[in-house]
Amino acid sequence: MNIGIYIYDQAEVLDFSGPFEVFSTASRVCKGDNPFSVFLIAEEDRPVVARAGYRVIPDYTISNHPALEVLIIVGGVHTAEMNKASVKEWISLQATKVDLIATVCTGVFLLANAHAMSLGRVTTHWEDQNDLRLAFPSLDIVEGVRWVDDGKVISSGGISAGIDMCLYLVSKLHSAELAHKTAHQMEYVWVKNI
Repeated sequence: MNIGIYIYDQAEVLDFSGPFEVFSTASRVCKGDNPFSVFLIAEEDRPVVARAGYRVIPDYTISNHPALEVLIIVGGVHTAEMNKASVKEWISLQATKVDLIATVCTGVFLLANAHAMSLGRVTTHWEDQNDLRLAFPSLDIVEGVRWVDDGKVISSGGISAGIDMCLYLVSKLHSAELAHKTAHQMEYVWVKNI
């Protein structure tokens, strides 16, 4: 299963590194199987400078990546991305192709901005929930949860909540057993929704 993580300048480091680690670890501990192929996608073929100057080389661009089953859109300082027609069109197109879209933190702004689908229940980082409500008043923003599963769209709060959501995705896309094995291998205490 191809899982593409969309990154951009000023993306939050753990928003993409955490999910990458979850899916790569899940494949590593899944004996006799390699259920997930996870990779980073950026708009252009150049290093991406994430928060605090963390430099990352994406595996693919929005124009040359393999077909995806899952798209993960990460958060960070997302305002410049909101104004990029090529990114907006790409997200909209992927929404018609992928089985599932997940967002971490403010990545949900990019998804909503692309009018990729009629979004229903979502969440984001607690600090950004009011801004999301103002920008997209039709969204049903759920507070006080780590992630929200609304069918084809699954959104999470910020940073470590993205890891929790991705462990949930492993359980949804493969098995609860693999999700628990992955969390154990990562020495991570998986915080589930209430």
